[in-house]
Amino acid sequence: MPWPLRWFARVLTVVLALALVLTGVVVYTVRKSFPQVDGSLRLPGLSGNVEIYRDKSGIPHIYADTAKDLFMAQGFVHAQDRFYEMDVRRHTTAGRLSELFGKTTLSNDKALRTMGWRKVAEQELPELAQETKDYLDAYAKGVNAWLSANQRASDRSLEYSILKLQNGDYRPEPWTAVDSLSWLKAMAWDLRSNMGDEIDRALSLTKLPKERVDQLYPGYPYDRHAPIVTEGAIDQNRFDQRAAPRLGPGRGERALTQAARTLDAIPNTMGTDDRDGIGSNSWVVSGEHTASGKPLLANDPHLSPQLPSIWYQAGLHCRKITEDCGYDVTGFTFSGFPGVIIGATDKISWGFTNLGPDVADLFLEQVEGDTYLYKGEQVKLETRQEQIKVAGGATVTLTVKSTRHGPLINEVIEDAKPSGEANAVALQWTALTPGRTADAVFALNKAADWQEFKAAAALFDVPAQNLVYADTTGKIGYQAPGRIPVREKGDGTYPVPGWTGEYDWNLAPIPYDQLPSVEDPAEGFIVTANNAVIDPERYRPLLTKDWAHGYRSERIRDLLRAAIEKGPIDATTMSRIQQDTRNGFAETLVPALMGVDLAGPSTRARELLKTWDGTQGLDSAPAAYFNAVWRQLLALTFHDELPQAAWPSGGDRWYEVVRRLLTLPDDPFWDDVTTKNRKETRDDILRQAMASAHQELAERLGDDVKAWRWGDLHQLELVNGSLGTSGIGPVEALFNRGPLAVPGSKDAVNATGWNVQRGYGINAVPSMRMIADLSDTDKSQWINLTGASGHAFHDNYWDQSEAWAKGSLLPMHTKQESIKKAATHTLKLTP
Repeated sequence: MPWPLRWFARVLTVVLALALVLTGVVVYTVRKSFPQVDGSLRLPGLSGNVEIYRDKSGIPHIYADTAKDLFMAQGFVHAQDRFYEMDVRRHTTAGRLSELFGKTTLSNDKALRTMGWRKVAEQELPELAQETKDYLDAYAKGVNAWLSANQRASDRSLEYSILKLQNGDYRPEPWTAVDSLSWLKAMAWDLRSNMGDEIDRALSLTKLPKERVDQLYPGYPYDRHAPIVTEGAIDQNRFDQRAAPRLGPGRGERALTQAARTLDAIPNTMGTDDRDGIGSNSWVVSGEHTASGKPLLANDPHLSPQLPSIWYQAGLHCRKITEDCGYDVTGFTFSGFPGVIIGATDKISWGFTNLGPDVADLFLEQVEGDTYLYKGEQVKLETRQEQIKVAGGATVTLTVKSTRHGPLINEVIEDAKPSGEANAVALQWTALTPGRTADAVFALNKAADWQEFKAAAALFDVPAQNLVYADTTGKIGYQAPGRIPVREKGDGTYPVPGWTGEYDWNLAPIPYDQLPSVEDPAEGFIVTANNAVIDPERYRPLLTKDWAHGYRSERIRDLLRAAIEKGPIDATTMSRIQQDTRNGFAETLVPALMGVDLAGPSTRARELLKTWDGTQGLDSAPAAYFNAVWRQLLALTFHDELPQAAWPSGGDRWYEVVRRLLTLPDDPFWDDVTTKNRKETRDDILRQAMASAHQELAERLGDDVKAWRWGDLHQLELVNGSLGTSGIGPVEALFNRGPLAVPGSKDAVNATGWNVQRGYGINAVPSMRMIADLSDTDKSQWINLTGASGHAFHDNYWDQSEAWAKGSLLPMHTKQESIKKAATHTLKLTP
């Protein structure tokens, strides 16, 4: 062999050897942090042995003799699989992300410190039941036992090994009960209702007169889409399902812009950044309509996609139900918090959707120096100093100022000098007052019947949720819980002046006994999908005016009625409804498109819509074209007159806006104000939207319109919430997965949301799906968006994702016999 070839062969051998060594190091580093799931481990602090069974999906079922042991073991298991996620979450909620990631997250920390989530959690802890505090402490002990046994970065997870390269001095602190409670504030923030709409209305007022802004916020269509509760009223200071209604008749642009920027800086831990908000579906069907004769309950909360998923599936089982250990519950948990959030016991099941009441108001304030104006007097601002440590940089001092209405949220914008009559914005929000939601979780997990369930719901302060219920005796029900304010004046739709005092909240919220509730309704089912809770004609206390507009809920109701007419329904029927992809606005918009004179190549694309049934499957060419037309239509109609922050995102509020505009062909919104000497009408904009959509898809998907596929546009990227957004390609590749083509669309029942301003990529998903069978909870089914593990490259990191995308479900075992039979791993924890 000539010497150049010999030299090349030697170099290649060395390179390959180094690559193998490097690969071996990476593989060793990755696998070193995988949890032990078989054999035996000592867990100091336990009072007795605990057994943990895991199935092939890595889902743990924990068995213990005492509740404290049960929750201590849950803390240990959460830490095994998800500690890095937990650690990032607690830094997020405390406004301490910069300690991990440096100055890039400083704006997030400033916004969170201004809100003061952790301070509220610190105030909340002493007010909780002693039992709850004991369980939070037991959970923390379990987390810390794992942390003590995993001191090195490589022991904890791959993320810590990478973080060590940038921030070598970082060491995780011990877990505390307050770390767990703070996460509830993040949940409340992402489900906070209409604050985005409130800001958008105010910003739109700077460009348009109020009557035109009001056009963009149509009322709920009670005549077409039923509310959740269709019977009952408040009678003798209580909501009575049988009662008949008896009702009587019934500013600062720059500061607001700064406030909007502050709110945008707060990380969305669960929800999306769409101003139209997030959604969820849940419904429950009485045994009179089911094949088993017992209720079925379905739930799929719609949240932002995350890797790992927001949810962690688990079972918590006392070996013997006693006074000291009263838990036998399986469901979806939050890593970082003990107990089950949504799930089933051996007697009941429950689900959540966002009720969406107006629990936050923006107060415009007049601030002068260290005072603010209130009822004609200058009142001293409350202030506090926050020290924000920054990895690799100097500590930053933040001064947080508050009025009686709450923190000044525009204050965290550097170099901001608001002016005018209103020069500051304060946020009043129910979650900034200590509450008892933590007590509610443990009470729900032990509830055995409707009355115990309602008593538990009474403790659920924030976020206010629609709770649906079913039990093994056959009862179904609905309860609206939550701390919902009573206003002296106003309806919460616009920011209001704080200096007059006339818009202040009453000290007491709407009493729990007056909140809507239903049990065993005559039609035999209850549907919640963020639609209106109850018609204001029969219910006077203001819940909100900004509901989802009922397209999902009415579709579910229609599908249920059709299924019931064909005969008893089963879990397969419930799953099929969860997978429904029909676009609820197609039947309105398509006829309008067909009625427009059209010429040129876009006529071939429009032909796709002639026989389209409105479904949005992966292979659908009509769905691809329709959604492209919808995107173009909203941009052409509204971008010219609205401030960019208020541009449409495309949800069902905009269905209602455009539905009404279609009946007004000469409405000013159709006119493009940027064109001179021309006034566009409805048909001009529809024609241009179809042409622009055809051009867009031809460039992206080719000229053959019949070959277009919705799944080629509508895809889900699973992105790790911290290092997956680092901007460093090789690092992101370690933690991110996808893309997955997924059917459905925003405000279909299968609500895979997208924002028309950003393209067709998915930004909200059914974060999990559950169907509980009350004839035998062991026949229940579930699926998670990703998987049990938070460890990249673990078999359970995203093993449920493809099944989720296809609409499949896994067995949701609840009984010990089936749990043991399905177990592929068994771990014993000993004192």
